[in-house]
Amino acid sequence: MFWDSLICSFRNLGRKKFRSFLTISGISVGVASVVLIGSIGEIGKNTINQELQSLGLGSITVSADRKFTSQKMTEEDLTLIRENPNVKSATPIVMDYSNVRMRGLVANSVLWGTDRGENQIISLTPQYGRLLTQADVSSAAEVCVVDSNVANLFYKRENIVGKFLDAMIGGSYVRLKIVGVASSGGNLLQSMVGDVIPSFIYLPYTTLQRYAGEASFDQIAVTMVDSKNVEAMSEQIAAAINRQHNISRGFKADNISRQKETLDRVLGIITVVLSAIAAVSLVVAGLGIMTVMIVSVNERTREIGIKKSIGATQSTILVEFLIEAFTISLMGSMIGVIVGVLLTAAGCLAISIPALINFRLIGISIGISVVVGIVFGVYPAMMAARLHPVNALRIEY
Repeated sequence: MFWDSLICSFRNLGRKKFRSFLTISGISVGVASVVLIGSIGEIGKNTINQELQSLGLGSITVSADRKFTSQKMTEEDLTLIRENPNVKSATPIVMDYSNVRMRGLVANSVLWGTDRGENQIISLTPQYGRLLTQADVSSAAEVCVVDSNVANLFYKRENIVGKFLDAMIGGSYVRLKIVGVASSGGNLLQSMVGDVIPSFIYLPYTTLQRYAGEASFDQIAVTMVDSKNVEAMSEQIAAAINRQHNISRGFKADNISRQKETLDRVLGIITVVLSAIAAVSLVVAGLGIMTVMIVSVNERTREIGIKKSIGATQSTILVEFLIEAFTISLMGSMIGVIVGVLLTAAGCLAISIPALINFRLIGISIGISVVVGIVFGVYPAMMAARLHPVNALRIEY
């Protein structure tokens, strides 16, 4: 009996192919929207996390709180932090927004004063030449490593090791020899502000300090030995720096890991809200299923009367129409998932980022669409099941 109802349901869907196609398309659009938005949220969280990790900013960053002090971080503060047994590494951060000049061309740039290659704040992958060494830092050498974007900007090629550039530091241009070309983390950052700051230059922080006439640091990035006690250790480090400067409050330690977690939660909430908005289209599609099936009941009233007159029960007719609603919803949701995944993959391929699919959200969207289809199909199915065979057979078309 169930098998007969299944065959009849598929046969009835095939009678009005275009109507069935439009109804299935409504479900597909809703599911595809949910899948696409959910995937965008997952990709966004993953990309931002990768960018923050590639910046290598450690567990905490220590800096002066300008609301409470005008003092700056010094070499003594760096030494104090490095002597803490709970600190794995401490890296000074010196930055300057400047201009660089090569081949008669001038471009905006961020000058990063970094430490030696294995202890820097930006995760650099050398492509040509070498990274900065301890000798470069100790001697405040006039050398630099450029991002591959800089090489392409000025020379239309990546290998420009041995060339020279002029960087504006402290009000005058300083000639720096390019000893390496690297690809860096922070590609998202560069793409976001590429029109304003298209290039990153990495030079020894001691060189940037010397020509800028500053012996201080903007921040100190600290990586802890034990990530479980970051909050307590950050307070301890901030208190030690304040004591060294003979002030009670003036330097702060920001927990980068906690900020990442907060950002993840915010992105998660945004994804859920946008997915919920997209899911509204599933309810609209459910109304479409109800409308189409009510029309189908009216068109098939005589057929239902014949079936009931030869022995079909109310439950048989009810199951037949519910199977139709279930089939429409399931087909629509599966097509929507495929379309959503393909659009996500195509978008990721176009902008060269790894694709991530939220399978949990896909399962939820399929489940919701099927439930919506069945719920909105119950009323037309009951209409059909309750038809009196005599009255149904009187209908003339």
